[in-house]
Amino acid sequence: MSAPLVRRWAAHGRRSLRLRLTLVYGALFLAAGLLLLGVTYVLFEQQLNRSFDNRYVAAPGRSKQIFLLKDGVRLSGDAAVEWLRQQELELHGAAVTSLLTEGLIALVMVAGVAMGLGWVVAGRVLAPLRLVTETARKIAAAPMAERGLHERIALGGPPDEVKDLADAFDTMVERLDHSFDGQRRFVANASHELRTPLTLNRALVELAMHRRTASADVKELGESLLQINARHEGLISGLLLLARSEQEVADRSPVDLADVVTHVVAQTAADAAAAGVTVYEVAEPAPSAGDALLLERLVHNLVENGLRYNVGDGWVRVASRTVSGGKVEVEVSNTGPDVAPYDVPLLFKPFHRATPERSVTGTSAGLGLSIVRSVAVAHGGDVRARPREGGGLVVVVSLPCEPGEKKFAGDVENL
Repeated sequence: MSAPLVRRWAAHGRRSLRLRLTLVYGALFLAAGLLLLGVTYVLFEQQLNRSFDNRYVAAPGRSKQIFLLKDGVRLSGDAAVEWLRQQELELHGAAVTSLLTEGLIALVMVAGVAMGLGWVVAGRVLAPLRLVTETARKIAAAPMAERGLHERIALGGPPDEVKDLADAFDTMVERLDHSFDGQRRFVANASHELRTPLTLNRALVELAMHRRTASADVKELGESLLQINARHEGLISGLLLLARSEQEVADRSPVDLADVVTHVVAQTAADAAAAGVTVYEVAEPAPSAGDALLLERLVHNLVENGLRYNVGDGWVRVASRTVSGGKVEVEVSNTGPDVAPYDVPLLFKPFHRATPERSVTGTSAGLGLSIVRSVAVAHGGDVRARPREGGGLVVVVSLPCEPGEKKFAGDVENL
């Protein structure tokens, strides 16, 4: 057995089904070879004993006719027979030893060849299962479910158990694909249809508020209704953006996250001043690629979240950087209330808020971090968060680094 093959087997580890099948093949072959060698030994032993008895023992009086000359001494009769018996025993032992030794050597060599062939045969037999596994991994590791669920095995060959498994897997993925597509279309269509009545409601309320005969009570009621309407419009816009961000980003262009961070900080400067929060910007080069509008929304939601859930005289720090492993990161940390570690995963669920805010006039729709996660995953990245010591949150978005031509500053300003 060659050393590269041994190393290859060892690399697969004990959990490799191919390795286990190969070892089973080898063990069965060795067992069968040992059994065959044992049967051959028994038959060979019996044949030698029978041949000796037939020649020297079975014929009465034959020993008297045997005359031998051994070392100058003439032997006859029983002495000659006994000498011949000793010679036969020595030859018998040598033959048996040769049979066992050479048989074991041949068995080991052939077993090595058999295990190598077993490795090849097991690989051919398990190739369809490996295809099923690779397709499942592509779906699980795909940036977006839509792209991953378009993968199919489409296994050919005879209708056996493996093909039945592959066909069942394809059917399951097909149904999941239709289910996710229908869900995204429903959210997008429902959100789009709800925009029209909300726009009409806002127009009617503003018209009633600006009448000359409008009383103070009507104006106050109109302000409340406009706040409610604005929140609903923000919620619908968030749903539309969430539905869009959960699709594959097909049209990618170079984007430097440092430019996006600078642009978003400038956009939110007024909100930060109104909230009494200081924003610190550390924009280091972080070249990536994707949808510039979605990436701008990602950073904007993080900064907006840091401003909203803050404390008086607090701060928000926004940083972009390139890290090892071919990744770029955007990190947003802020002061604020203490966040329990077990509450951090809940922050990325839709409609979840860090505070028990449930009033219809609340400013948060509970979609900010959900959109951040969807945009990051759609671009092949991920997002992680942890409570900051002393209160607040630290959120880090990691995206693939794709060095290339830097976007013009005007492109970012037009976001």
